[in-house]
Amino acid sequence: MSATVSESRATPAPPRPRKSISSLREPVQRVIGPVTRWLIRRRVHPNAITVLGFVVTVVGAVMFSQDHVHIGGILILLGGLLDVFDGSVARESGLASKFGAFFDATLDRISEIAMYIGLMTLYNAYQLEFVDIWMIYIITLALGGSLMVSYTRAKAESLGFDCSVGLMERGERILVLGLGAAIFGLAWDGMVLSSIIVIVALLTNATAIQRMFWVYRRGTGVPLDDGGDAAGKA
Repeated sequence: MSATVSESRATPAPPRPRKSISSLREPVQRVIGPVTRWLIRRRVHPNAITVLGFVVTVVGAVMFSQDHVHIGGILILLGGLLDVFDGSVARESGLASKFGAFFDATLDRISEIAMYIGLMTLYNAYQLEFVDIWMIYIITLALGGSLMVSYTRAKAESLGFDCSVGLMERGERILVLGLGAAIFGLAWDGMVLSSIIVIVALLTNATAIQRMFWVYRRGTGVPLDDGGDAAGKA
């Protein structure tokens, strides 16, 4: 009896679910469900929504480069919203496929690169004062961190780990940057937008590092399946 009690006391409590944009998926699905069903009735293909979201996001990036920051932010948010719809339409219509998932993920990366290039062009269009030069490096850091957040999860999943830890997944990045740009634009000489970009740069890289340690704790000593690439080359 005492052994049973001690074992139950030694059993660790289950981890708390991570709070993120992903945790809002269920209530969001209830809101977008009617639109999703309307799109399915109109036979709108999810890949078409993916392409439209990509185009809208790239146009938003162009707006950034032309100093139309408010419009750019609105378009970035709209592109992110379309990215929600393509997945929901694919699942509910039964059209989800491996190619569709690959196509969506690839265009997501390209559109995000375009967004950061638009921001770089925005700061490069200034008189290149000392702060503006440093912001170009910060944007590059945010771009690298964003790609590494996606890569670390994809690589971990290819090894059999569901690595979704961390704060700055794509939904959070799009929401923070898009909403900040749409609301504040270049207010206060761009200080608000610059601060948001710095925060994204720090948190994306922190998330990538967190995921590396997460896989380290769970993957150290675990042999590769069927003698996979020990060097980990993609």
